[in-house]
Formats: sequence, C-alpha cells, structure tokens
Amino acid sequence: MLSTLSPKTLSSSFTVQKSQNPRCKSPNSCRFQSSKCRFNPIFVKSEVQTERNLEFETGETFFRHESARGRDLGILSATLYKRSNGSLRVLDAMCGCGIRSLRYLVEADADFVMANDANDANRRVITDNLSKVERGVGDERRWVVTHMLANKAMIERYMVADFFDMIDIDSFGSDSSFLRDAFNALRLGGLLYLTSTDGYSSGGHRPYNSLAAYGAFIRPMPFGNEIGLRMLIGGAVREAALLGYHVMPLFSYYSYHGPVFRVMLRVHRGKLHEDRNYGFVTHCNLCGHSHTLRWDELGLMGCPCSDTKASSSLVVSGPMWLGPLHDASYVTEMLELAKEWGWVSEGTGMDLEKLLSIMIEESDPRLPPGYTKMDEMASRAKMNSPPLKKMMSALVKEGYAASRSHIIPNALKTDCPMSHFVRIAKDNLQS
Repeated sequence: MLSTLSPKTLSSSFTVQKSQNPRCKSPNSCRFQSSKCRFNPIFVKSEVQTERNLEFETGETFFRHESARGRDLGILSATLYKRSNGSLRVLDAMCGCGIRSLRYLVEADADFVMANDANDANRRVITDNLSKVERGVGDERRWVVTHMLANKAMIERYMVADFFDMIDIDSFGSDSSFLRDAFNALRLGGLLYLTSTDGYSSGGHRPYNSLAAYGAFIRPMPFGNEIGLRMLIGGAVREAALLGYHVMPLFSYYSYHGPVFRVMLRVHRGKLHEDRNYGFVTHCNLCGHSHTLRWDELGLMGCPCSDTKASSSLVVSGPMWLGPLHDASYVTEMLELAKEWGWVSEGTGMDLEKLLSIMIEESDPRLPPGYTKMDEMASRAKMNSPPLKKMMSALVKEGYAASRSHIIPNALKTDCPMSHFVRIAKDNLQS
C-alpha cells in the first residue's frame, strides 16, 4: 500500500530524461501550443527580472508578473510546512522559467526541488536561474531539472516510492488529468497546489467541459469566479475519494488576470466522514436567492419566491465543494509569517495583509457559497448602492454572518436571504 512505502531522496542514479516530443498535442503541453489555444499567453523576451529581490531570466517561457501573489501564497505555505515537519521536498511540475522553484529553494528553504518542464528548450534558462543555489551531489542534491510531461514525472517518482511534501501544478485551462498521479506522488499530509485558468467553464459557458474535467455541470451564476474555485476543489475531492484520500482546502485564491484560480489542498488518508461539503448550488435569477443542496435533496429543490418546485428561474450547478474556501487558523499563520518577513503594506495591488485578512473573514463556516454585489442588491431595492462597511454592520446587527470577498471588492458574502438583505438595506441605509 502507498502508506507503507518510505520516501527516499534522489540518488545519483536519478536520470534526467528529455521529453519525447515537447510540442505534442498533450493536455500538459498546451502552453507550447499558444496558437492552438483560446488562452493567449504573453511570452517575455529574455531579460533580467526581479521578484522578492531574486533576479532571474525568463527566456522565451510563459511568465506573468501578475502571478507573483499566487507564488507568494505558495511560498508561505511551503515555509509553514517546513517549519512544522522539519523537511520539504517540492515538485514544481510545470516550472516555466523556474522562478517558483528558485523561490522554494531560497525563501522556503526547501531541502530538494524537482523543477520539471515538458519543453527541453527551456533547460538553459531554468538551470541558469537555479544555479544561484548550489546544486549539491548525491543525497545532498538540492535541485534537479527534468523535461517530461507532468503526469510522467509524477508517475516515475511514485513508482520508486520517491514522494514529495508539496506538488505545485501551475497548469493552463481546465486540465485535470494529472490529479490522480499527483495524489499518488504526494506524501500523506502533504500539500497540493492546483490551478485552473478556465474562466469559460467557471462562468457556466462550457458546462460539458466542466463536467468532463471536474465532474461538475456548471451553469451561469452571478458569482462565477467563486464557483471556479469550488469547482476545482470539488474535482480534487472526487478524485481523492476514488483513491481512498480526502482533501481539505487551506486557502483558495482568485486573480482576475487570466483569470487564475489557485487552491492549496492538504491530503489525508481516508474518506470524508460526511458529504455535506460536496453538493449543489442553486440561484434564482428572479429573486436573487442562492441556496445549497445535498444529493438527497435534489428532488426537492425550489425557490421561496415560486409556488412551483419547477421554477424556470432556478439554476442549479454542481456537484462542487460547498464548505469554507480557507482554513482560518492556517491563513492566520500565513499572515503572521508575512508580517515576520515584511511582506505586508507594500502598496501594490491588493496588499497581501488585506488579502489574507479577507480570506480569514471568508472562512466563517456559516457563510454559504457565493457573494452578493452591492450594485445588484441596490438595483433590487431600488436605492443607491450602500457603503460596504455599513451594510456589513447592519447585517451583523440583525444576527447574520457577513464578510468581504477577496474575489470582488464591492461584494459581500452572507447567509442572509436576498429578500431580507433588501429589507435590511432599506430599513437601515436608504437615503
């Protein structure tokens, strides 16, 4: 069984294998087929870049400065793991130019990083970037560069019981074919950092694509970007259950560029004791009310605004993850570490301190999936859009849970039904 195998370090017998065809039409190699994909990547000409005071080159690899925040979050998580467990071995399955791998080595103090990229044409730039850290030899080797499809890289390590503490998969689109191999190559209790950039599926415009990739039939909803995170987590929950594992999200992060959906999962042995966090989300386009459904409630779905259970205004999506998007205590540790490192109050984009603080708010288990935009509520109430903080205070005063959303600035997450939401706004805030 997987749990009885002991991980080992890469020995001198580890061989670097080149991809058979780095330009093949494989799901893992979509980044090299930019002309074939709907996603239009930006390739940066080789020049010296700087991120968190680390200099590196990008060569002709795909690189976005805007993704630095997602890399920050990964580094914070990796560092917490190292401090808690004493060691850290990372697989950067689609490493691009190698900046993530370099940061895991330097900032998270990883004991070993396997930097893998299917395109062997990127070998020079990756190696040059990682050479800022002494490679080491034998059992003391700190890093290695390989060129395989991500699935093959994970399968090969699993076959020799060479497990990783963290696997970072920065993929494009809605490719989920690597999930099973990632679970197999990951140490129990390890971290899996997943990515999706498929905004069409999360927005409900490709329901059969989301069904094939994540087992979820997604319809258009006004909080599609949060649905994208829950869809990604749900797909991992389903795949993990097939292997006898269960996963818990430590944090979930949406960024508008791309768009990019990233989730950090901790993987454990054994299935979830209950399925209340895996089900369906409904939204009524008529009254704006949203609700969650378990599997045994599917035949009872309806909306309070309609006398019939088969309301044509009711939209259903799922199954997906219904629980909290983040672990509050874990994100609090990330925030403390960010403060320790001086990573807060930088004045660029959404400050990291603000982002993590909002994530802690969003972790309230009383909050259901979705968020309400203030403009939408104001339109239904036929009033000016109220200030976010005043609306939150009014909801809390009425006994409801409320928080900001890290996904969109002028929106609230709350367990207050839309009809009550409108009434509270009118009673307390109408000018």
